Amino acid sequence: MCGAEVISKVEAAWRVLDQVPDPEVPAISVRDLGIVRDVLLGDDGDLTIVVTPTYSGCPATEVINQSITDALAEAGLGPARVELRRAPAWTTDWISEAGREKLRAYGIAPPGPALAEGEQPIRFMARAPAIACPRCGSQQTERLSAFGSTACKSLYRCIACREPFEHFKPI
Repeated sequence: MCGAEVISKVEAAWRVLDQVPDPEVPAISVRDLGIVRDVLLGDDGDLTIVVTPTYSGCPATEVINQSITDALAEAGLGPARVELRRAPAWTTDWISEAGREKLRAYGIAPPGPALAEGEQPIRFMARAPAIACPRCGSQQTERLSAFGSTACKSLYRCIACREPFEHFKPI
């Protein structure tokens, strides 16, 4: 393969990955979620997609891997394989700005920064910043449960519009 073919195949793979939905939050792609770390083209012309799961025990990892390889095969870019890379660990800081907007439009409050500059990873007795309602934008919200439909989300309610919503936890 010449250099232009390599670039075009890799670029085409990235475009396909923009369309592969996360199985737990289908409004966001695996690329916007930030779990796809790299697309590599081997000497044999096969693609390797480097993925960092949101956490090591994520039950959707196998579904994500299959969705990625299926989508690339359907686009004529296969064969491809998925390589799991757990270090460095995934962080919500890797969610793209477009992904954050898609979460908000879907009704999930996107996470803020995992760690503000100078902040320590564990805070004791500190008040968490207000989570804005993704429906009306009010900062008057309350956490109902530390866990939502998945371990990476918590359940909130807006006091202003009274609607419940999930918040994607910053990690």
